Amino acid sequence: MKAHEIIHKEEKPFHCSQCGKSFKRLHTLKIHEKAHTGAKPHHCAQCGKSFKHLGNMKAHEKIHKEEKPFHCSQCGKSFKRLDYLKSHQQIHTVEKPYHCSHCGKSFKLLDYLKSHQKIHKVEKPFHCSHCGKSFNRLGNMKAHEQIHTVEKPYHCSHCGKSFNRLHTLKIHEKAHTGAKPHHCAQCGKSFNHLRNMKAHEKIHKEEKPFHCSHCGKSFNSLGNLKRHERTHTMEKPYHCSHCGKSFKLLDYLKSHQKVHTVEKPYHCSHCGKSFNWLDTLKRHEDTHNGGALPLLPLWKEF
Repeated sequence: MKAHEIIHKEEKPFHCSQCGKSFKRLHTLKIHEKAHTGAKPHHCAQCGKSFKHLGNMKAHEKIHKEEKPFHCSQCGKSFKRLDYLKSHQQIHTVEKPYHCSHCGKSFKLLDYLKSHQKIHKVEKPFHCSHCGKSFNRLGNMKAHEQIHTVEKPYHCSHCGKSFNRLHTLKIHEKAHTGAKPHHCAQCGKSFNHLRNMKAHEKIHKEEKPFHCSHCGKSFNSLGNLKRHERTHTMEKPYHCSHCGKSFKLLDYLKSHQKVHTVEKPYHCSHCGKSFNWLDTLKRHEDTHNGGALPLLPLWKEF
């Protein structure tokens, strides 16, 4: 009771020795002081991860348990954490408390509003010194500027092809080895890259916490949700640096950019002929196998 009565008084007798900030209770001061020391005295018995506060560790430990104590009163679905339940329950109501200050559009979740508000921002402070193109991130500008230089210091030991970046070379070299070191624990499927395996593993999970604010459809990853929402907004954030054409997906842009280059990465194992497109190569290889399928163009320019 004595500790409680302090909150009714203006007096703050407990002072932080690091920054001078004052607190009404000693317990609150001790919690604050941990921010200066960086101490994380609470450790998860399952994985060893450390936490500053006992409450945070307790919340973390629940991910190691199968227990899902929070149940939706509308459909009965269970969740490990209360915030997951609250996020889920909004699909059962039409309430949209978060409003965009630019256009007035309403959203069920604050994250949906923040994602939407990005379409109203045009700030791109980083400019390419070669062509003047603008970018919202310095890393994106640096990656773009490499298309203006002919320097390609990284060479493939298998075929001699050169690349601007080491990361791009490593990705290319895997095409020669065929190595797929990352395996899905659920079905055993193998992948070249860890990120591809992580994306694949989500299809084994029933939880789909990301909901489309336009039609209510649910997704297991934020990236999939954003790609889906572009079917409603018609947003095309990926621009070709050669001709300026815009695309909804990065894969569409990469596929399009091949029309501006003479690169033909797909080679016929029978005669060595090269092609821009994998499906064109496959059609060609059928001619060696007696299929004699016509090589139809993928598009026609008018």
